[in-house]
Amino acid sequence: MKRSLPLGLFLFILAVSVGCKVQQKVSLPKDVTIVTRKEWGAEQSVLPMRKHVPQQITIHHTAVKQAPERSLADKLKALQKFSFSSSKLASGKVKEPWADIPYHFYIAVDGSIGEGRPLQYVGDSNTPYDPTGHALIVLEGNFENEELSDKQYQSLQALIISIAKQYHITSDKISAHKDHAETLCPGAHLYALIPQLQKAVVEAELMK
Repeated sequence: MKRSLPLGLFLFILAVSVGCKVQQKVSLPKDVTIVTRKEWGAEQSVLPMRKHVPQQITIHHTAVKQAPERSLADKLKALQKFSFSSSKLASGKVKEPWADIPYHFYIAVDGSIGEGRPLQYVGDSNTPYDPTGHALIVLEGNFENEELSDKQYQSLQALIISIAKQYHITSDKISAHKDHAETLCPGAHLYALIPQLQKAVVEAELMK
């Protein structure tokens, strides 16, 4: 005679199973070189943050002119300082303080990649969309009127492929900020490259 599990035991096993998925270990991608928070001299986060597991990848731009003369560390420290403060934006909207840099990865014009907010924590946005489950990548530049450098594109593609591989993210889950909110971000020149990046992820998956 087939026996069924008592309801209480079944619910306990289900809760443990779901909990294990939520608590999946989140770490930096392993196949790309990333300048860590410790290496660039990050300050500690100033507010509590929510944990998540990346389920998609969303691309942004800084919307400010590229500055190749500045170091990656200098740019990240400036972005973190801005993130910690309450600031008036170009739109006139006031940005409340964030816990940390809103993005998980920053790609400078020279192609170097810096760690922003730790990947295990939900990012932030000036626009009304929920970034839970989004691995947020920002590229230095205003791509409405600037072009990515070759090194930026190479780093972006390598980073996306690595994140997608590590977290089993499919190509249709790679998108841009403007796909989730009313914004020009990440700029027309970068947005036009999204299909090419999606194709690269598919090709990388086929080569496994």
